[in-house]
Amino acid sequence: MLVKLIVNFAYLLNNSEAYNSVKMFFYNLLENDRYPYKRLFDMFMIFIILISVFILVIEVKQPLPEWVDDFDIYFITSIFIIEYLFRMWVYSDIHKIVIKQYEEAEFLSQPLNIWQLWGRIFKDKWGYVSSPSAIIDLIAILPSYRQIRVLRILVLFRAFKMLRYAKSLSSFLFILKAKKFELVTLLTLTAFFIFIAGIMLYVFEGNDKNPNIHTLFDAFYWALITISTVGYGDISPVTYEGRVVSMFIIITGIGLISFLTSIIVSSFNERLSELREDRVMQELNKKSDIIIICGFGVMGQKVAAGLVDWQNEIIVIDANEERAQQANSLGYRSICADATSSEIFTKIGVKERIKEVLCLTSDDEQNAFIAINVKSLNSHIHVTARVSESEIADKLKYAGIDEIIIPQEQAALMASVYAGEPVAFEAVRSIILRNNSDRIDEVTITDRIAGKQLWEIHTLMHRLVLLGIVRKSKYRRDFYFNPNDDWELRVGDELIVLGYSSAIDHFKRRVQ
Repeated sequence: MLVKLIVNFAYLLNNSEAYNSVKMFFYNLLENDRYPYKRLFDMFMIFIILISVFILVIEVKQPLPEWVDDFDIYFITSIFIIEYLFRMWVYSDIHKIVIKQYEEAEFLSQPLNIWQLWGRIFKDKWGYVSSPSAIIDLIAILPSYRQIRVLRILVLFRAFKMLRYAKSLSSFLFILKAKKFELVTLLTLTAFFIFIAGIMLYVFEGNDKNPNIHTLFDAFYWALITISTVGYGDISPVTYEGRVVSMFIIITGIGLISFLTSIIVSSFNERLSELREDRVMQELNKKSDIIIICGFGVMGQKVAAGLVDWQNEIIVIDANEERAQQANSLGYRSICADATSSEIFTKIGVKERIKEVLCLTSDDEQNAFIAINVKSLNSHIHVTARVSESEIADKLKYAGIDEIIIPQEQAALMASVYAGEPVAFEAVRSIILRNNSDRIDEVTITDRIAGKQLWEIHTLMHRLVLLGIVRKSKYRRDFYFNPNDDWELRVGDELIVLGYSSAIDHFKRRVQ
């Protein structure tokens, strides 16, 4: 009967959307660095930790009011306990373990062993309880037990909890963990030199020749502060042999410190692109309508400069580290990554944040793959691809890519227009490059004025010239030049207007 109740309850939780959504919320709040509210939670926890440590420091010199002690016990400690329990809860799904064990037992036509089930659950949760971060969380709770006063010093372990909330600190620990072998080797070598130097100094000066060296511990203490190049001066050799040992260990210490510095610097260099990517992702959590430029070659640089002039939110993605750093040095948000991978677009937010993707690498196949990949992730994203062959362009159009750019054809077209109509070309070029206060812009029609005819909005288009309207259908976009006044506007129509920037901005506010 008990087994049946447990299994039914497990299936109930597994099928409950409310339960799963609540658990996902707390998982994102506690573990998902890209969740927008996690940063606020981390800042709150750091604030609570600093308050508890501050209370400990103040309490050393003067007694605190009773309400401060109660605040520390009942409020701060309760928050730590609740956080600990929630982290244990979201660490894994117990109901999935129950369902898996039950279905395996049913498949084998065997009864569900309740003790084996509890053992699996305990082993699963023990993976969290025995982790270093969970141990620190548990130790941070212990100071609330006031009967054992010495436990108060464990409040300092709450400071270690900040490693979980401060991204820069956790990144530094990750770097140290990545160089674990080199650091352990260095530590072993340092301990060996301290051991040898300490014994040598004790042998040479421990027999009452040096009044500051009474025990072997004094000699090891001297060796440690000497090899670290600190040198407090409270213990110094007095014999020639001891001074020779000092010279040897000082030179050794300088070499070991240089070795440690090179390990950390090389590790930071290896993770520089990842650290930059993490910083960019954090900045993008509150952004929307992002335009992504894939490839930062000559065309990518020109397009990026133009988009910045139009005050767009852009990100540059390039697999070449040098070009990614160049984009970053020019003030663009850049990520060194392979744009053909779906992972990078998923991280940025292909479903909710990305507005447009420009595939501008020098490789036609790569551009085609990026464009099709993005469309497969979200068909509503406007994708523009650069290609050099018309055959590839036809295939991309058939695949549903919104815009195809063939640089050679565009250059030839511009050259022919310039040769035939140089004055008109220069005028249009000046407007496009925004060399004056005029500009061409597009205004998307919303529900606010949908259904009206053009003549009904003429009063809103003060000192603007309507060049045409772009109407989108499922498979194409059609441009209608200088439409009649009885043209009926639909949601999604794009009005191409020419005029002063202030007039266009005013029209957008009235319409959208």
